[in-house]
Amino acid sequence: MISTNDITVLRLGHRVERDKRITSHLGLTARAFGASSIVLAGDKDPSAFETWKSVTARFGGNFTWRYEENPISWLRKISKNNEVIIVHLTMYGKNWKESNKKIESNKSLVVVVGGTKVPAEVFEISDYNISVGNQPHSEVAALAVYLESLIGSIDENEHFQGGELTIIPSDNQKIIKNTDD
Repeated sequence: MISTNDITVLRLGHRVERDKRITSHLGLTARAFGASSIVLAGDKDPSAFETWKSVTARFGGNFTWRYEENPISWLRKISKNNEVIIVHLTMYGKNWKESNKKIESNKSLVVVVGGTKVPAEVFEISDYNISVGNQPHSEVAALAVYLESLIGSIDENEHFQGGELTIIPSDNQKIIKNTDD
């Protein structure tokens, strides 16, 4: 299993007018399924950062975010680091179940998720081009399935400490506990 402290999601090609909600959900999914950070590339969008900041403050955890102006240069640079594995989630990639078996668990991971057309160089730079199905579908769904398969279930009580609120699982009602209580 990969350590949750070592997973960064790179969101390529964010477009403010078109992708605001999907990018916001991509970051929330990355956080909820165990990634430690997200890097936004494309249009600068402070609204995504505000969403991630608010949710992390309210529900806890050590999730971080930043903007990358030159994502391809950044990927090229980190691809030379033998301690980092670059995984590109794409519907054109190899099967995720088989590919996960090959990924070394002692290395950091950058998971690349595209928005607009992904430059061909991303396919070349990536150590793995992985598909969660070879049909068009949501990048948010692909990220959730992929992280769950890679990390497994995370202990929410341990992983999301320090928040203002805690959800208490229930069969028939909404129970939110304020951590100050």
